[in-house]
Amino acid sequence: MPEGDTVWRTAHALHSALAGQVLARTDFRVPRLATVDLSGRTLLNVTPRGKHLLMRVEGGLTVHSHLGMEGAWRVKANPPGRIGSPGGFGPAHHIRVLLVASSHTAAGMRLPVLELLRTAEEFAAVGHLGPDLLGPDWDATEAERRLLQDPERPLVDALLDQRNLAGIGNVYAAELCFLARTSPWAPVGSLSTPLPARLLAAAKQLLEANKDRVRRRTTNSPRPDRNLAVYGRENRPCYRCGTPVRTGSHGPPERPRTVWYCPYCQPPATGESHSGCEKGRRPPTN
Repeated sequence: MPEGDTVWRTAHALHSALAGQVLARTDFRVPRLATVDLSGRTLLNVTPRGKHLLMRVEGGLTVHSHLGMEGAWRVKANPPGRIGSPGGFGPAHHIRVLLVASSHTAAGMRLPVLELLRTAEEFAAVGHLGPDLLGPDWDATEAERRLLQDPERPLVDALLDQRNLAGIGNVYAAELCFLARTSPWAPVGSLSTPLPARLLAAAKQLLEANKDRVRRRTTNSPRPDRNLAVYGRENRPCYRCGTPVRTGSHGPPERPRTVWYCPYCQPPATGESHSGCEKGRRPPTN
């Protein structure tokens, strides 16, 4: 699942392959961009911002994309003597855009968000985001202030709100609540004074550690089947206590999201109940 670490790694792969190269051909396969042609322009840089990708192109334009739940960018070296071939990227109907340069071709696959912006107006797309855990603007104090500004909000919802801090998705939200031994539904204002700061420090450490890994890991176990503590481990024993991991839902009723937790290691806070939350639902696909 793409989260801040995945987007960071994707941006750096795209930047390494395409930055400084003139685009020989572009092919946007979404209706509103079908007539766009960026050929002849130099791709200047590729920058991650939370879960967003900003590909800046000569002439003051930015290709903005978001990976959502299933999106991806793939990069392939062009065959010798040939500039760009869409082959090998997967089903053609999954391709939303092709960016072809002299040495490499990049394909945006299943992207739920793909738009062309003026670079000077990028703020309209990403200006709402909080401090980026993997960005130069990371500010733990500001992130903590934003996290705590709605004291009654469940911790898992506050962590997932990109306006508080950018880069956390379902995986890290569940794993961080587990690491903190805190119920995902605990009001964020009920956390003891040092815990929010420690939680943010752990989030920063985890994303930094995983940004160069293809296989994400949040535990200390060397076993590949124990990379994650609770996420995706419904009904399997908790590594700490052996209690079966459970799932519950959170967020608005019309778009519920799933969170994984250990009911023993993460007991309900005073006045809080986990009852009715054990029947997990799959995360939404958008």
